[in-house]
Amino acid sequence: MKFFRKPATTFFALCAMLASVPAQAAPRSWMLPSETMFTGSGDEWLTVDAALSTDLYYYDHAAQNWDPVALAPDGSAVAVENRAKGRLRQVFDLHITQRGTYKLSIVTESVSGSFLLDGERKMLPRGTTPTTLAQAVPAGATEVWSAVNISRIETFATAGEPTTAVFKPTGKGLEMVPVTHPTELLAGKAATFQFLLDGKPAADLTVSAVNGGVRYRDGIQQLSLKTDAQGKVTITWPEAGMWWVSVSSGGSRGGGNPAVPGEAAAPQAGASSTEGPRRVIAPPQPRASYAMTVEVLPS
Repeated sequence: MKFFRKPATTFFALCAMLASVPAQAAPRSWMLPSETMFTGSGDEWLTVDAALSTDLYYYDHAAQNWDPVALAPDGSAVAVENRAKGRLRQVFDLHITQRGTYKLSIVTESVSGSFLLDGERKMLPRGTTPTTLAQAVPAGATEVWSAVNISRIETFATAGEPTTAVFKPTGKGLEMVPVTHPTELLAGKAATFQFLLDGKPAADLTVSAVNGGVRYRDGIQQLSLKTDAQGKVTITWPEAGMWWVSVSSGGSRGGGNPAVPGEAAAPQAGASSTEGPRRVIAPPQPRASYAMTVEVLPS
């Protein structure tokens, strides 16, 4: 067997190419439906993958402990079935028995913030929720700063003709109310969605739309737009496929921020005035995020 030595120039060219590859994007949370349009026969099944990944719709992170919920076209809650959690994804089924549009959601709430204990300000542990907040704050703690953060992931499926009952907002966190129905999207055509934050128009927020399944393409297509004063944004889809649309609002977790105007900010424990600018722990701001997977069909 003969082995051939590659020229050194090939090695250096490869190094240069790798150095020019941009850093990977932050992981994205998503649900991917097996299909979004059904005939409406009354006995059809939808399978959904739910995962966190760097490349959209390719599993590359640990599976999450999410609790998916579903709304039937009449607005009633309907059970998800056959739930299973593997190492990299969660999967479940939905029995399509009604005609109209179904909505599947994963909503998570967490609490960020800090408290003062024995003269030191300490962060709330990650994973704190509204129901575990009391247990997360130790006895004797004072000046508790906290904010509730809401994350919402959604996808949709329609049996027969589209309906809109499932889009009634709850008034909590970021939500999408369609102007253009999310199961009637076409490549090259404009679609408009309205985003609400705690029930009010979410103005001047950045909305990103990213195409999935890019492992065998030259790269992702990412559109970046802004909501208007009514919280509306219009997206013209460059091509058919599954698209991930996301928007977020609010501040950071509460550490490493400049002081909030009008409120005191506590220096991090152990910081010295001779060490230069000190990181401060400021009162957190509520955060909200929304992401949906929609299918864009060929025109």
